[in-house]
Amino acid sequence: TERDATSWSKGKLRELLVGITVENEAGHCEVSELKQVEGEASCSSRKGKLIFFYEWNIKLGWKGTLTESGGKHKGLIEIPNLSEENEVDDTEVNVSKKKGDGDILKDLMKTAGTAKVREALGDYLKALKTEFTTGMILPTKALSTQELTVKRKPSTLQASSPVALGVRIPTVALHMTELFDTTVEQLYGIFTVKDLVQKFSKAPAVLEAEKGGKFQMFDGNITGEYLELLKNRKIVMKWRCRNWPEEHYATVALNFVPTLGQTELQLDCKGVPVCKEENMKFCWQKQHFEEIKGLLQLPTLNG
Repeated sequence: TERDATSWSKGKLRELLVGITVENEAGHCEVSELKQVEGEASCSSRKGKLIFFYEWNIKLGWKGTLTESGGKHKGLIEIPNLSEENEVDDTEVNVSKKKGDGDILKDLMKTAGTAKVREALGDYLKALKTEFTTGMILPTKALSTQELTVKRKPSTLQASSPVALGVRIPTVALHMTELFDTTVEQLYGIFTVKDLVQKFSKAPAVLEAEKGGKFQMFDGNITGEYLELLKNRKIVMKWRCRNWPEEHYATVALNFVPTLGQTELQLDCKGVPVCKEENMKFCWQKQHFEEIKGLLQLPTLNG
């Protein structure tokens, strides 16, 4: 099997390279834009091994400000050949600057800036070999009999997923608890009433809060299905992020436990892809728990 990593790579390179900053007593520089990214990347599995191919020609824009005079300068960073033929530390990184003074900023980008750019390129390659390939983990010998059984059964589940049968994604389970200054009824409503979900997520949502009902949150970045709803007590959902391996869902259970004047929310999540564990924690802590606490402080909520 082979997967094209070109479009994923372009997004990842932009995410890792744009915004890099370096500074010293002379001034401050920043990689301000990705001017050009040409090339391709792919990953294929052959004879039980994952083989990577990537070849990129990258052009970045940088800008800098001199501490003493406040003078501003611009320049380019060119990476003519990032490929599997060279180690990242040996990859050519060329720094140039528009004419005029400010060479001290160019020197800063040539030294500290180049080091940070190479570090970001290394992070891209790590992500290519872990994050991008999550759905390509190869079947183990132990799975071969299971595969044959699955293939013999006519099942509607086989058609929708492009991931080969027998592929097993390494996953982790998460357990988190959080206290909220509100009643069980109100907290349960924040997870099941469309207007309240849109308020705390600050994005459009679609909710069918009933068993078998579908939901979309954060502008479609999170989707899933309600598996169980016990009013004011428990919600169980099939749950996935848009950037997870295709067709892969985790199971999220929310238990609402009344305590003295507060509600404890117990989150149990099974089936989170290993490489998405930190993202999942961030999503619940920052985008759910903290935003809900902010919503609960609004005087209009009870109105």
